[in-house]
Amino acid sequence: MGGSIPSLLSGDSASCIAVAERMIALGTHGGTVHILDFLGNQVKEFAAHSAAVNDLSFDTEGEYIGSCSDDGSVVLNSLFTDEKLKFEYHRPMKAIALDPDYARKSSRRFVTGGLAGYLYFNTKKWLGYKDQVLHAGEGPIHAVKWKTSLIAWANDMGVKIYDAANDQRITFIERPRGSPHPEILLPHLVWQDDTLLVIGWGTYVKIAAIRRNMNKGANGTYKHVTSSNMNQVDIVASFQTSYYISGIAPFGDVLVVLAYISGEEDGEKEFSSTLPSRQGNAQRPEVRIVSWNNDELATDALPVHGFEHYKAKDYSLVHAPFSGSSYAGGQWAAGDEPVYYIVSPKDVVIAKPRDAEDHIAWLLHHGYHEKALASIEAGQGRSDLLDEVGSRYLDHLIVERKYAEAASLCPKLLRGSATAWERWVFHFAHLRQLPVLVPYMPTEHPRLRDTAYEVALVALATNPSSHKDLVSTVKSWPHVIYSVLPVISAIEPQLNTSSMTDALKEALAELYVTNGQYEKAFSLYADLMKPDIFDFIERHNLQDSIQEKVVQLMTADCRQAVNLLIQNRDLITPSEVVSQFLHAKISVIQDISCIYICILCLKQTHMPAGIFMICR
Repeated sequence: MGGSIPSLLSGDSASCIAVAERMIALGTHGGTVHILDFLGNQVKEFAAHSAAVNDLSFDTEGEYIGSCSDDGSVVLNSLFTDEKLKFEYHRPMKAIALDPDYARKSSRRFVTGGLAGYLYFNTKKWLGYKDQVLHAGEGPIHAVKWKTSLIAWANDMGVKIYDAANDQRITFIERPRGSPHPEILLPHLVWQDDTLLVIGWGTYVKIAAIRRNMNKGANGTYKHVTSSNMNQVDIVASFQTSYYISGIAPFGDVLVVLAYISGEEDGEKEFSSTLPSRQGNAQRPEVRIVSWNNDELATDALPVHGFEHYKAKDYSLVHAPFSGSSYAGGQWAAGDEPVYYIVSPKDVVIAKPRDAEDHIAWLLHHGYHEKALASIEAGQGRSDLLDEVGSRYLDHLIVERKYAEAASLCPKLLRGSATAWERWVFHFAHLRQLPVLVPYMPTEHPRLRDTAYEVALVALATNPSSHKDLVSTVKSWPHVIYSVLPVISAIEPQLNTSSMTDALKEALAELYVTNGQYEKAFSLYADLMKPDIFDFIERHNLQDSIQEKVVQLMTADCRQAVNLLIQNRDLITPSEVVSQFLHAKISVIQDISCIYICILCLKQTHMPAGIFMICR
């Protein structure tokens, strides 16, 4: 993997990695957490710790990243705001897992553990954050993973699973006998889906299946609680390998294993030290595809720099989020192909299934997004791959801050997907770049949710440079696709302030008309001195509203204003007309002769003295 990674690791070493739907987090021995795009380009950097980062965890939405370190701290950073939390535990912390719904729930839960042997369950309460000890007394916590409500962790004794929804510990799976000490060769846990936990420890693999509402099963069933509605666990696969496991992940209905093969003379000495071997006789790490029965299906050696000197625990393997349920007949459903990341101290290697679309993937990897898009349009890949390429292309443009270019490509890349459009509308809104996307937003085929259009209009209303675009958008968008009230509510506080431009007044008037508030609309149109204001008055019977707008009406069209005043002098008397003339600046009244005609037409037996002052 290229991008920023070579330079980042030239003076530091990678220690752990986590992958979310849209980004990668890389932890280092220097205590830094780097946020990368899928090309390896650095997007953000958090100087989170003063010692090695041992574990990283994203929430499902990819909005938060949690890290833990040998410095005894746990740090939670928001990726899109300045929010940061730090918790001190005063002993090296080895594992962390955020609640998958961390961003969506106010409880802000996470679990963490380390050398002290305590597994902490941290929750936000009314008076602050509180730690609950879920487990202790069986040695350090080496790994923890959280899926739905199920939390799995490994300590010196083995693996335990806890159901946060029922506040119950479900099972205990004993550590394989004869396996190296966990601090020398870490256990590896990964949830294949909501019910399958894959465990790789030493040279052993176990797969645990969680069952609900089942009575005690046959051999291999683990049952910690007696209640029949609690989860239970079966070991559905178990085997031993001929190599040490440095990482493990699901691959459809088989497994991807990162195999560490020690040098011929290493033997048991391999795990006697955590330091890199000076003899340099380790072999290249290998990615092996194996079945649940340990049938080896494929093997690839990895191009890792300095592999001769690394130990098994210097490597790690993670996979990008995917459902894992769409693998059938050796084929992956569109958009569900797995991607794996193998980390060594100085490299990040990407592994993925080989297929006819590797060329497109290579183009994307090297940043040739336009060529990748052209290849798909030329029929060189699945047509529905356009969604993935389009999303990554847009991501790339956003990272490069080419917002206008990204917006212009959205109709082509998002096409008729309302879900995709809405996702990008809110993403542009989060970046405060929504005004550049508004001209491209579809109003039908697909029609988006009301909220998307309302957010767009508010974005235009709160940006003075976009007020003219707001007017044209309000006039062109069908009124049925959004509610005008949220937009009106966003604009009204700007009345009588410096941010209230004429264009914003016109847009607000249009919204008032849509909402049936004709009197308010008339007031704004009159202030803007719109020539068609007289037709508007007649169309909506607003003669009762002209009393306070005589000067504006005269300025807009003196002749039509005179006729209107004559026809409605029972509503506004000559005295009131003259009074408004007297209080107006003469420069506002453009045609003095027209004023005189108006006075003559309105003249009655008893004329106010002020009339003669104006006639002079």
